[in-house]
Amino acid sequence: MENIYVGLDIGTTKVCAVVASVGANNEINILGIGKSKSEGLTRGVITHIDKAAASISAAIYDAEQQSGVKIQNVVAGIAGDHIQSFQNRGVVTISGADQSIKQGDVNRLIEDTKKILLPPDRKILHVIPQEFIVDGQDGIYDPVGVSGLRMEATVHIVTGLVSAVQNIIKCIQRAKVNVSDIVLEPFASANAVLEHEEKEVGVALLDIGGGTADLAIFSDHTIRHTAVIGIAGNKVTDDIRRGLGILAAQAEQIKLQYGHAYLPALADNEPITLPGIGGREPMVIEQRMLCQIIQPRMEEILEIVALEIKRSAYQKHLSAGIVLTGGGSLIKGAADLTREILGMPVKMGIPRGFKGGFVREIENPMYATGVGLVLNAIKKQQRGITGNIGETEKKLSGGVKSVFTKMKDWFKEF
Repeated sequence: MENIYVGLDIGTTKVCAVVASVGANNEINILGIGKSKSEGLTRGVITHIDKAAASISAAIYDAEQQSGVKIQNVVAGIAGDHIQSFQNRGVVTISGADQSIKQGDVNRLIEDTKKILLPPDRKILHVIPQEFIVDGQDGIYDPVGVSGLRMEATVHIVTGLVSAVQNIIKCIQRAKVNVSDIVLEPFASANAVLEHEEKEVGVALLDIGGGTADLAIFSDHTIRHTAVIGIAGNKVTDDIRRGLGILAAQAEQIKLQYGHAYLPALADNEPITLPGIGGREPMVIEQRMLCQIIQPRMEEILEIVALEIKRSAYQKHLSAGIVLTGGGSLIKGAADLTREILGMPVKMGIPRGFKGGFVREIENPMYATGVGLVLNAIKKQQRGITGNIGETEKKLSGGVKSVFTKMKDWFKEF
């Protein structure tokens, strides 16, 4: 019997549910993709429970109709500019007659790194070890079995608002679906589009969505830095709307159809006809003019990314350059502009490696997060980590507690 997995990407622009199965030969098949227009979210954070719940219900229903599967559990993504990350260190002593490090010692050390003062409205989402140091010897990535008296660890800690997690769970439960896990969206996207070799030599992943642009930096197989930038594709659309004096729907349409982010690479300068508003005459603009509206905002996003990469201190360790994904990366010229501003190799991140079902449809940067959430669920199932986060809204507080209990195990994924 096939196991069914569902990833739910709750974005600012769209809600996407990806349904997949794993066959007897561990082949992953995409059974269905459900999409709906996202409402009730601002910069990745739920701001209107009823509207967001309705968007989630619509996407899940669409996925059920396409896949023929009744969806009961989902792995949901979390993002938003409330996400913060920083480095921390911890230390423990090793007891026992043989002074050999055991998994319990590693767990104690991870708990020690979490002893930090946080505001009451924030919670730790991830604790990801960077490296372990045993008796002054650094560069150890799996200390279990190593002998020593003192063990230290440098970890990457990601925090988020408790209310943001609560609202995600509440909205999904209103759609009559259980939450089996919550995953930080840049981590999910990385699962879908990054190669093992890229993570080893050093790579930055930039997922440009509608409300946020998510950055994750990898080196030596481990995530080293994360950041969520509250400027993304919707700002580009808004600039077009304001600059041309047109409706938001029109601005989004011409962005996707005619938009270009890099003026030097714009081959044509064809005229674009915009329908008049309220019976007015149609307006004709040049494609070059549209590019002059889009490029400054894309430059702003990439300049913030450049500052984050510099802040990570890994700008000289990104041999594989940067991988672009997300719907915002589909603007023509985005890769050329990224290459110029960041001065490193650029590749488009497209989910691949699936055997059957909606394979062609899923090979699109806009589905990277949804696919990555499915892959995360499959990994956890293979490692024997399962469970639901809450059954009803009455158990919401207990559900949130179990979210954070499960989250402390995520470091094993990286």
